[in-house]
Amino acid sequence: MKILVTGTAGFIGAALAQRLLARGDEVVGIDNINDYYDIELKKSRLALLTPNASFTDIRCNLEDKATIDQLFKTHKPQAVVNLAAQAGVRYSLVNPQAYIDSNITGFLNILEACRHFGIEHLVYASSSSVYGANTSMPFSTQNNVDHPVSLYAASKKANELMAHTYSHLFNIPTTGLRFFTVYGPWGRPDMAPIIFTKKILAGESIDVFNYGNHRRDFTYVDDIVEGIIRTLDKPAAANALWTGDQPDPASSKAPYKIYNIGSNNPVELLHFIEVLEDCLGKKAVKNLLPMQPGDVPDTYADVDALIKDVDYKPSTSVEVGVERFVKWYRDYYRV
Repeated sequence: MKILVTGTAGFIGAALAQRLLARGDEVVGIDNINDYYDIELKKSRLALLTPNASFTDIRCNLEDKATIDQLFKTHKPQAVVNLAAQAGVRYSLVNPQAYIDSNITGFLNILEACRHFGIEHLVYASSSSVYGANTSMPFSTQNNVDHPVSLYAASKKANELMAHTYSHLFNIPTTGLRFFTVYGPWGRPDMAPIIFTKKILAGESIDVFNYGNHRRDFTYVDDIVEGIIRTLDKPAAANALWTGDQPDPASSKAPYKIYNIGSNNPVELLHFIEVLEDCLGKKAVKNLLPMQPGDVPDTYADVDALIKDVDYKPSTSVEVGVERFVKWYRDYYRV
């Protein structure tokens, strides 16, 4: 297939593009390489992709509708995986406009292009953050998700609503994937694993919010990519049993589907830090702090639908995943 992947300089986007190219797909990758975090890391990810003749590398903002339309017209992708977004819960408290520009306006431009250029399947990144104030565990796609606690979460919930509208009106198969706390090699430097690793190795204290009592469904990046590919290969279909009297939030009479992709095994943040300490061979100096605004205490994915529909459940343990991450970190940063 020829697949358009947005965010190919990003953590998940680069990993996905590698896998698609390895199996013989043609990938048209777009990214604006913004300076939200280290540009050199983004360029290093892209350097793994650009030698492949089946990869086309394009600089573009999702908000630029004319360029997006021209890109679809020129390259004629069959399917789209939209991973480009302004990420980060905490940054959304500081720069909310960035989330409207990229996650709302940008996503609308992708939907419009899918509508006008005959895309066979749109897969897009949502987030576990949409569960917001929910406390019933594990988080199920059958849960109500109308109480986000950050603008980032609200923008991802909006993406799901926008996708459903286009599936309903224009019969575009759309699949939304709620990712749970992704980590691993080539990860984002604004996320805990790299922040902690850098500071532990430097002998600096690490800020541990909610006094380390967070539980997170840490999900290794390769497991996320496998979930994306399996759902990409099975375009969303209409649910013939769907009824408005008892609506299933994760499906529709339109070709629309929502899945969780998470490890289904929440780990306490303090244990994650212990595993990191073991792999680094050095103890952390912990600065225990209360929970931050916009954060949630626990995440835990119900992945029954993923197992049922595409026969897949993430399986990489934190112990294995952190060991691989630390090896990459030492190699990449030469420490």
